[in-house]
Amino acid sequence: MSDTRENNQAPQGREGFTESKGGPIIPKSPTEALRPEKVPSPPKRSRKAHSQLVIFLNFLMTLVVAVCIIAIAGFYYMLNSFHEAGPLETNTTITVRNGAGLAEIASNLERSGAISNARIFRLMADKYLAGGQTPKPGEYEIKARTSMKDILALLESGKSILYSVAMPEGLTVKQMFARLAAEPVLEGNLPAELPAEGSLRPDTYPFTRGTRREEVVDQMRVAQSRLVQAIWERRDPDLPLKTIEEFVTLASIVEKETGKDDERGHVASVFYNRMKKNMRLQSDPTIIYGLFGGEGKPSDRPIYQSDLQKETPFNTYIIRGLPPHPIANPGRAALEATANPWRTDDLYFVADGSGGHAFAKTLDEHNANVRRWRKIEAEKAAAGGTPEGVVDGQPAGSQAERPATNN
Repeated sequence: MSDTRENNQAPQGREGFTESKGGPIIPKSPTEALRPEKVPSPPKRSRKAHSQLVIFLNFLMTLVVAVCIIAIAGFYYMLNSFHEAGPLETNTTITVRNGAGLAEIASNLERSGAISNARIFRLMADKYLAGGQTPKPGEYEIKARTSMKDILALLESGKSILYSVAMPEGLTVKQMFARLAAEPVLEGNLPAELPAEGSLRPDTYPFTRGTRREEVVDQMRVAQSRLVQAIWERRDPDLPLKTIEEFVTLASIVEKETGKDDERGHVASVFYNRMKKNMRLQSDPTIIYGLFGGEGKPSDRPIYQSDLQKETPFNTYIIRGLPPHPIANPGRAALEATANPWRTDDLYFVADGSGGHAFAKTLDEHNANVRRWRKIEAEKAAAGGTPEGVVDGQPAGSQAERPATNN
């Protein structure tokens, strides 16, 4: 029976036919021909291999999720650290040198106690700053508890600590240079050659640490040049002055004669009136400059009567007209008063004992004013004060100059 069964299960050949072993091809029945042939099943994967793949995929997915969670948590930690109040207990200063990079700045901030983590500051700064931009050099004050974000904004703004040097009206160039030399925050040397007297503008000049002294001098020179030119262009056309240099020279004398804004124009008118009458100016500050130059008179050194006759190019008790150059650096008020003085007939003035001056048209009026001033000085001396050595203003009596009778 086994042989018969094997013979009956002949192999299949072309579609629709059955091929028997060693025998003829037997056609299939229509039903068999339409029935799809069976494809052998692939070999089954072992349970062990399937289990390892699932474990690997689960591990990989878990790792990805963990990394994402850590990254997100780390980002929010950095973001929170960047915005929260800083560790600084008290205000401090930090200097950002020119050319310093973020790594150096962050390290300095951490070392000074202004931030808690230099790496976070550097990473967040890279995110916040525009491409290629770095904090601006300078010296910055960082207040207590300032956040990293606010520190970065401060460094990016360039609002570094501003210092200033005050140059009052009436200082000489040498006196201004002495003030600049004494400023420890400024750097570099002063110009080897002194600028011309009267060429530097009295004002308060702000600067940052590291500013060079020559830069401040240049600012002062440019500012004075612009100011003088602008005021000179709107001067009274009747002034007896020929050049802008003469204008600054007379303004410097007005500056040194009075510190009261409300009488500078009056003082200037006296000098103009005397110039028009060819009278000597007889100004005490010109004597002082002739004797002591740009160094200035020592505070404990009075002007003696003998000083009035010492011959110097600046002594307007001797020379007629103006000195060869300014005796100080005049400020705006003195320049404005000299460019547009009061219109008066006064030829004399003397201190009135209250910080101002008494003015007079005639020598007799002036002599009376001088007598009042001397009485005030005598009372001051009796009370233990220090009287002036000479008259503060034009001299009186025989030393005073009268206008020519033909004027």
